[in-house]
Amino acid sequence: MVKPQILLTNDDGIRSPGLWAAAASLSDLGYVTVTAPREQSSGMGRSLPNTSDGIIHEERVQVNGQEWNVFAVGGSPAQSVLHGVLEVLKFKPDLVVSGINYGENVASGVTISGTVGAAMEAASLGIPSIAVSLETDSKYHLSYSDEVNFKAAAGFALRFARLLLEKQLPTDVDLLKVDVPWDATLDTPWQLTRISRQRYYEPFAPKRNSWNEPASIGYREAGRLENEPEDTDVYVLRKKRWVSVSPLSLDMTSRADFGELDRLMGKS
Repeated sequence: MVKPQILLTNDDGIRSPGLWAAAASLSDLGYVTVTAPREQSSGMGRSLPNTSDGIIHEERVQVNGQEWNVFAVGGSPAQSVLHGVLEVLKFKPDLVVSGINYGENVASGVTISGTVGAAMEAASLGIPSIAVSLETDSKYHLSYSDEVNFKAAAGFALRFARLLLEKQLPTDVDLLKVDVPWDATLDTPWQLTRISRQRYYEPFAPKRNSWNEPASIGYREAGRLENEPEDTDVYVLRKKRWVSVSPLSLDMTSRADFGELDRLMGKS
């Protein structure tokens, strides 16, 4: 039996322990090729910056006591997928996995996530794709902290990777977004969820004396559970403490009644 070809990427960068936890887990399932951003690339969404240099460095790392050849890409997570498919593998893999991310990717901010963006880029090529994120305190988001335990998240990455390799998902399910609670175990239940409409991460202005000073917009977790529908990714992850699995579509068209919209917009 021919083992499946799996392309693995992330947005935290080639040195992320979350990436290597996924690599170790997925290697039980098939041949894993890693193409990930050379630098920390969180918050890049599905962007394809024309300022990326596109340089690919082949490196060797230790995974489960074995030497792996991996590829560090000078580009965004989505560009890492494209370079992986078009230049490294030179064919479409059977599956693309993005993650495991430091920090949950839930609610309306999923379009900001480089983890989700990479999976979306793969899905746009017609490749089954999964984005996997682990709930963590925001102080860990841009870190490579070894205080974060990826064991359960790696187990769920393997579970849903196997599912996508064995089953064909229904039309209009282009990728899966998986968010794992920090206290999950391999036995934690999971639930299909919708994307919450709330703004989960709240932006705030930087502290500086002049606009001429370099600064970045800050953010803090501000998820609200009151009045939150029980079938959303935020509720299932934060309230039920279950694994949230959101089937996503590349069709971002509103599901509104077009006839009603025509009348509202004055179309005769």
